[in-house]
Amino acid sequence: MEAAYSVAVTGAFMAGLGGLLALLLAIASKKLYVFEDPRIDQVEELLPHSNCGACGTAGCRNFAEQAVDGKIEPGRCTVNTPDQNHKIASLLGVALGDIEKRVARLACAGGKHVAKMRANYAGLSSCRAASVAGGGGKSCAWGCLGMGDCADVCDFDAITMDSHGLPVVDVNKCTACGDCVDICPKNLFSIQGVSHKLWMACRNESDPDTAEAACEVACTACGRCVMDAADGLIHLERNIAVIDYARNETASKAAIDRCPTGAIVWLEGDRIVKGKSAKKIIRIEPLPVAAEA
Repeated sequence: MEAAYSVAVTGAFMAGLGGLLALLLAIASKKLYVFEDPRIDQVEELLPHSNCGACGTAGCRNFAEQAVDGKIEPGRCTVNTPDQNHKIASLLGVALGDIEKRVARLACAGGKHVAKMRANYAGLSSCRAASVAGGGGKSCAWGCLGMGDCADVCDFDAITMDSHGLPVVDVNKCTACGDCVDICPKNLFSIQGVSHKLWMACRNESDPDTAEAACEVACTACGRCVMDAADGLIHLERNIAVIDYARNETASKAAIDRCPTGAIVWLEGDRIVKGKSAKKIIRIEPLPVAAEA
C-alpha cells in the first residue's frame, strides 16, 4: 500500500514538474522571441545554396538576411541566374543593382613551351607540395607550376588546364568565389572586373635579364607600355609593369602594341590579344630541363 502511494506521489510530482517546466519554456519563448522577416526564407529559396562566399557574405542565408535589410543588392550574387536575381529584387521591391561581373585572372603565361625548367619535380602532384620542394623545378620562381590545384578546388568547373600546363578560366562559368586565389601558392590569381581588359600576364619581379632567361614571355620592364599608355595608367614597380585600374577608363590596346614579349595583353572574353611587336611563339613541345639541354 505504501509502495503504491509512493509511486502515485512521485508520478504526481513529476507531472507537476513537467507542467511547470513547460509553462516556464512557454513564457521564455514568448519573452525571448525575436521576429524574423519571412522574406528571408523566400529570398534564400531563390538563391543557389552554393555558400561560395563570392558575394562577400558568410553564405546564402547571410546574403538573404542582408538583402532583406537592404545592406546588399540582389545582383551581388554572381552564382545565381539573372532571372533569379530579378525575382529577388522584385520580391523585395529594390533595384537589382548595377554590379559588374568579376572573374579570376591568372598573372602568368609561362607554359611548358616557353618557360624553362631547372629540374624535374618528382613528388605529390600538387602545386602547394611542389612549391615547398624547392619551388617545383621551374626556372621562374614566380611562375605557375601547372599541377592544377586551382582546377581541382573550383566547384563550378570554371578552370581547366591547357596542353601547356596553364589554367584557363571560363569567364562564363567563373563566379569570382576566390577559391583559386586562396589555393595558389604563387599568388597568381586575383579577382578582377571584366572591364579590366588590359592585363599584365606576368608576376616575375627578377631583373630583366634573369626574367627573360627563365621565360620567353616574361615582362622585362622595358617601359614601352608605360610610354604608350595614358598618363598614370601604368608604372614600373619591382621590375614589372603595374596597371592602375582606378584609371581603367583610359585603357586601350595602344599599351600592348610595342611589348616585345607579349607579357601585357588585351582580354576580349576568353580571347587573349597580344601586341604587334610580341614575339611569335610557334613551339608546342615542352622546353627541356636545363640540365639536359
